[in-house]
Amino acid sequence: MWQKRQGREDEYAEFATARAGHLYRSACLLTAGDTHLAEDLVQETLGRLYVRWGRMARVGNPAGYAQTVLTRTFLAHQRRRSSRERATDTFPDVSGASDGDAPLRLTLLDALSRLPAKDRAVVVLRYWEDRSVEETADALNVSSAAVRTRCVRALGKLRALLGEDLSEYARP
Repeated sequence: MWQKRQGREDEYAEFATARAGHLYRSACLLTAGDTHLAEDLVQETLGRLYVRWGRMARVGNPAGYAQTVLTRTFLAHQRRRSSRERATDTFPDVSGASDGDAPLRLTLLDALSRLPAKDRAVVVLRYWEDRSVEETADALNVSSAAVRTRCVRALGKLRALLGEDLSEYARP
């Protein structure tokens, strides 16, 4: 029995190591750049997965399940009153980043932060995670029609905030 438990723990550790980076990037988008909250969401997600890991054999797509847990954890956090408290509205220093698209990234994160939490979750799941309408609806416990409506609304808001042409923010 001990070897079986050790095998499951090793399997979980391998999964968590492989998926943590992707979950963190998704969490950063969901939180509109709040890296501290993103880390907390990933830790809570991995903790919830660890508790249920013994039953994960029944799940066909553990990575998709992890993303669903992350999204639901984010939405639950947004419903709490204290989640709206922010110490500052500035973005963390990205001077160490080698990516030349920092202005575009910051602009997109700012625009995402202006969306309601559920609209932001729909945008991240549909366009960052590249999930179908049905998969997104299942992850959020809403109907497919609600996902389509939120997509149209969220993309309209993003276009209004960003304009139609983002080339001014891209690298020359």
